[in-house]
Amino acid sequence: MYLQDQKSISMPIGVVIQRRPGVTRWAKWVWTPVAVLPGAPAAEWKTLREVGQTVEYHAATVPLTLYRGEAEAYKVALSQAEPSVYVILRAAPHGATWPYHVHLVTASPHEAQLYAESGDEIVERVVMPEGLLSWVGAYTQAHYIEEAFVKRKRRPYKEEEKEDGIGDARISQASDVYRAPGSLRKKDEI
Repeated sequence: MYLQDQKSISMPIGVVIQRRPGVTRWAKWVWTPVAVLPGAPAAEWKTLREVGQTVEYHAATVPLTLYRGEAEAYKVALSQAEPSVYVILRAAPHGATWPYHVHLVTASPHEAQLYAESGDEIVERVVMPEGLLSWVGAYTQAHYIEEAFVKRKRRPYKEEEKEDGIGDARISQASDVYRAPGSLRKKDEI
C-alpha cells in the first residue's frame, strides 16, 4: 500500500467559521470554527450562508498534514466518541479586516493541547466528516505500531558496607566525626 511508504501526507482542508452575535456587552461577535471541508479549493473569508445575524464563512484552506510518528495521537483522536480535528485560530494584527486567521488544522489532540496551553491561540474541536475520517483512519492503520508496556524493574537497595559517620577512610580518626563538641574538652577544664 502506498500509505505505508510515506513519512507524511497532506490534504487541503477548508475551515468554516461561524460569526454570531455575542451574548455579553463586552463581545460584539463570537467567532467559532464549526466545520471542515476536505479537499476544498483556496478561499479567504468567502460567505457561505447567512441566517439573520449569523454568518458562516469559508475562512481559509490550509493543509492537514499527517506524520507517521504521530500515529498514536491520531489513534487517540479516532477513538473518541466523535472523532475530530482541531482548528487553531490566531488573532489577526490590529487593523486587519478579519479578527482571526486560521493558523493550523491538526488531527493530533496532543498538538492541539500544546497550542491550548499557550493561551495565545483559540483551539476548537470540529467533528471529522466521513471522507476525512476514512483518510485519517487508513493512514493511522498503516503506521500505528502498538508498543508493549514494559514495567520498570526496581533494583534492590544495597547498603554499603562502610559505617556512616566515620568520615573519609583515607584520614585516620580516633572516633566518630559526629561526636558532640563538649566531649573535646579536657577533664581538668571542667
